[in-house]
Amino acid sequence: MNWFWRLVLYAALAAVAYFSASEFLAGFSRQMERAAQRLDQPVTTPLESASAPEPSPSPSDTPPPADELTPTQDVAAASALADSNAPPATAPPPAPPREAPGARGGFSVVWGAVALAAILALGLLVGREVAGYLAHRVHREIYGEASEPVGDPEYDEAEAVWARGEHLEAIRLLREFLNHKPGKLHAAFRIAEIYEKDLKNPLAAALEYETILTRRFDPERWGWAAIHLVNLYNRLGQAEKAEATLRRILAEHPHTQAAAKARERLGEPLTATAVEEPPPADDGQFHLPRGFRPKKG
Repeated sequence: MNWFWRLVLYAALAAVAYFSASEFLAGFSRQMERAAQRLDQPVTTPLESASAPEPSPSPSDTPPPADELTPTQDVAAASALADSNAPPATAPPPAPPREAPGARGGFSVVWGAVALAAILALGLLVGREVAGYLAHRVHREIYGEASEPVGDPEYDEAEAVWARGEHLEAIRLLREFLNHKPGKLHAAFRIAEIYEKDLKNPLAAALEYETILTRRFDPERWGWAAIHLVNLYNRLGQAEKAEATLRRILAEHPHTQAAAKARERLGEPLTATAVEEPPPADDGQFHLPRGFRPKKG
């Protein structure tokens, strides 16, 4: 996946995480507000309702004396008296307010789960990018600036597979990358590193370094790769191969720092030929390269 689509994916995950977290916090706040409102409402018990005083009848509601009533009024008064003796009708208690669908916290929990999943996915992807960047920096520090892969989507894909823990698949992709681009030696070094560090297989790593040393590249880098191969031979108990590799360093690149290290391990004295001569002072005069002498006469 190239950088454009990676940035799109990261932006989408960040937006989902932000929106879901906002919805979760908003729903949680609404629930807290409703809970506080329920706690603030006064509660009326049935005993308090029964002990409440009844309103006194007004003078206009008092019926006239019985001797002043007509027959029709007598019947009406009797009916009113019966109604007044009936128990007062009580209003039904108000129904509790019904909450809107989704207000019980179900959606808040869903939004929280979505936000957590988006944050975890974003963290894993960023961690993979950081691991790949650190691996590139290690290669650059050990093997030089030229070993750092720049702008190779196939190599980046192999690194992404390695970050997921699929080491053998990463090696397969790196070999395909080397077949397409044989000059990219950083992929060969990466294969050897995966064998040694991740798969704990020094024998396979030694075989990869043997293949690397058949190539010709920077002498200093070549010498230190040979020293690393010597270390692997010592771990495998192959002392003869280790000594042969040290002498090969002396024979092929005697004026490198790796050659000085090889002489130290072989117990040989550091000769003058093993040390690089310092560059001549810049005195404004022309100097011949090392090994050339001015023509006589």
